[in-house]
Amino acid sequence: MAVNTETFTNPRDNLPNVYNSVTAREEDFVTRFNDNWDALRKILGIMRPIRKAPGTTLVAYTADVDLEDGEVGAGEVIPYSKTTITKVGKSEAIKVEKFAKAVPIEDVEKYGATIAIEKSDDAFLAKLQNKVLNKFYTFLATGTLTATATTWQAALAKAQGEVLNKFATMQKDVTAVIGFANILDAYDYLGTAEITVQTQFGVSYVENFLGYSTLFLLPESFVARGTVIATPSENIDLYYVDPGDSEFARLDLHYTVQGETNLIGFHVEGNYHTAVGESFALMGMALWAEYLDGIAVVTFSGE
Repeated sequence: MAVNTETFTNPRDNLPNVYNSVTAREEDFVTRFNDNWDALRKILGIMRPIRKAPGTTLVAYTADVDLEDGEVGAGEVIPYSKTTITKVGKSEAIKVEKFAKAVPIEDVEKYGATIAIEKSDDAFLAKLQNKVLNKFYTFLATGTLTATATTWQAALAKAQGEVLNKFATMQKDVTAVIGFANILDAYDYLGTAEITVQTQFGVSYVENFLGYSTLFLLPESFVARGTVIATPSENIDLYYVDPGDSEFARLDLHYTVQGETNLIGFHVEGNYHTAVGESFALMGMALWAEYLDGIAVVTFSGE
């Protein structure tokens, strides 16, 4: 009887390599996400992100001081100036949000695995970042320190002066003022001026411009034409819920995270039922300004 010496290869023999590739992809995703936010945090002058428990309510305030007469006679009791802190605006609960995307085998067949997977990961990452930024831009527009000016440059100066004056009144230090302007207004003013506009994570900005440590140049969907927004960096915080929380693991949900500050969790796996590669992201992040009247919103009518 002839002996069958044909060798069969089990695809599972290569699984360790596949797992290594998957792990590397997860680590690359969270590393790039965290690196982008580290860069943005430094530009905004934000100190270390603040970890919060899921469901923590973020609240904005206004602060006012009713100053007493400073002419006090010798030996008389110095009257206290009354400080009033008031909750204003809409509070927001910071919560974990869940996202998923899928790459079908047809896309891999059509474009190749490198393009189908990497390009969709890049787009996924950018969308997740922008979700946090877009909510922050909308929040900034609700600032209550409002004023008007005649030109774009005058509006920038007015906005900066308003927030510096406000924080001085509250006896709070300001190390840097961050500005947000419409990109079309900016280029109308700048014309052929030689300035360096930088771009990271899809956001354009200018550093050390007219007294601003950073001036963000944003599309009209975020900052309307004829509007300038400013706030001290001390008024901006980045809050997050840790997606690597051990409690989630009790549901057999394991996400790749990075470092001590886990801003995002990422996991990939294949779905045999639909023949797609699934990607899952878990994050709970919010950029927030503590003092709503520490945000100046200045409109201008001139060019």
